[in-house]
Amino acid sequence: MIPLRDNIPSRTTPIVNYALIAACLLVFALQSASRQGDLVMRFGMVPARISNPGKVIVQYQPAIVSTKNGLQQISNAVPLPPAAVPEWATMLTCVFLHGGLMHLAGNLWFLFIFGDNVEDRMGHFGYLVFYLSCGIAASLSHYLLSAQSTVPTIGASGAIAGVMGAYLLLYPRAMVVSLVPILFILQILVIPAPVFLGLWFVIQLVQGTYSLGSMSVAGVAWWAHIGGFAAGFIVAKILQLTQNTRPQVTVVRPGTERPTIFRFRP
Repeated sequence: MIPLRDNIPSRTTPIVNYALIAACLLVFALQSASRQGDLVMRFGMVPARISNPGKVIVQYQPAIVSTKNGLQQISNAVPLPPAAVPEWATMLTCVFLHGGLMHLAGNLWFLFIFGDNVEDRMGHFGYLVFYLSCGIAASLSHYLLSAQSTVPTIGASGAIAGVMGAYLLLYPRAMVVSLVPILFILQILVIPAPVFLGLWFVIQLVQGTYSLGSMSVAGVAWWAHIGGFAAGFIVAKILQLTQNTRPQVTVVRPGTERPTIFRFRP
C-alpha cells in the first residue's frame, strides 16, 4: 500500500518535517558525490563497532579467485574504517543515510504524509526531539538483536515508523487515501488509519520474527521498524496522558468519511 494523502489538515506549517526531509536529501547528495560507501561506513551504525569501541572491526566479503582447480569462492577479511563520530553516536547519524534513490523516496514520502500532523500536535521543537528519539530507539532495537553484526545499518525508516506509531494513537479516526495493486489493477482505497498502520506494523512483526532464523530477509532492519513504531506510540501516549499535545484537528475533507474505490487501468 502506498499512501497518497490523509484527511487531516495541519494548522501550522510543518517546518521541522520539511527540514528533516531536506536534511536527508542533502546527505544523500553528499553520499552520491563521495566515494562509494564511504559515508555509509563512517556514519552508518555498525553494531559490532558499538559493542567493541576503539577496536578494528573486520568484515568478511565474498570474492571469486582463480585456482588450479578452477574458480573458487573465498572470504576476504576487510577492515572497516573507524566511525567519524563516537560509535554510540552512529545510532543517530545513520538515520540520515540511505542506500539508494528508491530507499530515500519511499521513506521521505511516508514522512511527508504522516509527519506534518504529528508535528502539528507536538509543536515544532517537541516534534524534532520526538523524531530523533524514535530514530535512536529504532537503532537500539536493531542493535540489541544484532550486537555483533558487521553490516552497516542506515535509513530513516525506524524514525519514520515512530512517527507512524504516534499518528496511529493521535488520529485514530483518520482516513488514508492509498494506492493498492489488486489483481494487476491499481485501485485507490480510502482506508482507516488504524487499518493501514496496523497492517503495516503486522507485516514488520511477521518479517522481523522470520528474520531471526533466516538470512534471506536480513538485508532489512525489521526490528528497527518495530522498535521505532512502538517507541513512537508509547511516547505519544505519555504526551497525551500528560496533556502535552495540542487538541486534535476535527476538520475533515468532504467525501473521505467513508471508504470508496476508484479503478485505474495500469
